[in-house]
Amino acid sequence: MTTRHKVFVSYHHANDENYKNTFEFHFGNRFGILMRSSVQLGDIDENLQTETIRRRIRDEYLRDSSVTVVLIGTETWKRKHVDWEISASIRQTDFSPRSGLLGLFLPSHKSYNKSQYDPHTIPPRLYDNAACNYAILAHWTEDPDDMQDLIHKAYLKKRSTLPTNARQLFKHNRSGDRWSD
Repeated sequence: MTTRHKVFVSYHHANDENYKNTFEFHFGNRFGILMRSSVQLGDIDENLQTETIRRRIRDEYLRDSSVTVVLIGTETWKRKHVDWEISASIRQTDFSPRSGLLGLFLPSHKSYNKSQYDPHTIPPRLYDNAACNYAILAHWTEDPDDMQDLIHKAYLKKRSTLPTNARQLFKHNRSGDRWSD
């Protein structure tokens, strides 16, 4: 029997929409190993106050997800919404239980299929949680058995390891080639 999890996908909308669509089609529709959820372009009015956007992401999109998958492309680390989604995913609230966290290096990322990666080219909050052994980092795969295993491992980790969410939330999108503290 297949173990299904409700997966929230966090990604850089302008750069990685095709990977998100492939992920959702391949694993949600084709192989049925996940139920999907993500914020689509235009779902949330960008003119709303920051705290309202964060609350809507947490309460409306992450509420019943059990694992957040972060698609790590070349500029994913720069996006304030990715940072907010990761932060909301790992917070335990009355309305939204904490989610497992899985980062997938996309083929567009310079660390794809390499054994080492530059931690300053992935979202900082994802890095913090990989460092404390809460998040799992892996490489993009289209193998349904491998993906199901990765998602389930991330789900199980949320029960055995505490995340870290101490980093300040992004106020704006970032720029440059890499982040630094």
